[in-house]
Amino acid sequence: MPNRHGVLDAADLQLLLGLMDQPRAQINELADSLGVARNTVQARMRRLMRSGVLRDGGRDVDLAAIGYDVLAFVTIEVDHRELDTVVASLGRSDHVLEVFETSGRGDVWCRIAARDTHNLQQVLRSILKLRGVIRTETSLALSEHIPFRAGPLVRRTVADA
Repeated sequence: MPNRHGVLDAADLQLLLGLMDQPRAQINELADSLGVARNTVQARMRRLMRSGVLRDGGRDVDLAAIGYDVLAFVTIEVDHRELDTVVASLGRSDHVLEVFETSGRGDVWCRIAARDTHNLQQVLRSILKLRGVIRTETSLALSEHIPFRAGPLVRRTVADA
């Protein structure tokens, strides 16, 4: 599959899936589950980390590397009687990365990944069709300046202890 990081083959994608399914798995466990040699897994992980496909110590995947170049943040206004149904439906969408119930403008916020703007439009239309969704507002991410991080808070907590 061509992408900005080169070509990812089926073994690369299976390795990424294995890392997400079992984030604490050891190299030999991944090799066994994939049916390949330990050295193969190590070499592929090194290549994926060097290219930026794997980030954050090898457990976070750059979605653009697997063809999901569009990232959107969607605020959803919901009929509160249908909130649980809407959240459950969002959870069944492969494109929805995370969902939060929020205060302020809108009731639900979610982060969505799409292959392109046409794919994003399809995902947004499917959200608008959900029973209980009143309206949505979408913002596109143009670039990531600070990726998700928890380290500074952990360091502060250690320093405060």
